Amino acid sequence: MNIKRSIAAVLVGVALTGGAAACSSPADVASSNLSKEADQFHILRRIVFYNGITDKYILVVEGYCSLGNNDKTNELSVTCKVGDNAYKKHFLGLSDNVTYFEEQLDPAGVSTHHYEVVFNPSTVIPQPIVP
Repeated sequence: MNIKRSIAAVLVGVALTGGAAACSSPADVASSNLSKEADQFHILRRIVFYNGITDKYILVVEGYCSLGNNDKTNELSVTCKVGDNAYKKHFLGLSDNVTYFEEQLDPAGVSTHHYEVVFNPSTVIPQPIVP
């Protein structure tokens, strides 16, 4: 019974999120969906770190990478998929003269007509409690 309630709550949340997305512009929806695809390691990216004073590249990270979302100030994490269930995570410091830009290398087809929500099933559906 608890699993059914959990699933119902998730479905209500999805419906409410979809309704809120109806107020967004197509560009906002496409941007959000591209970010979600990148966080699922479906977007090929190149992230370049460079020194603004010397105009030299410091580091280039290229691959199916996700940029950190909750990083500390002046810090950026980059997590890349490097194989089946294999990942690498890099932490990079930013300063007043070191910055970065991220380039999406290939176009990706995402919808501008619906908002996409991606759930990790293990966090949504409770696992049975084994006595």
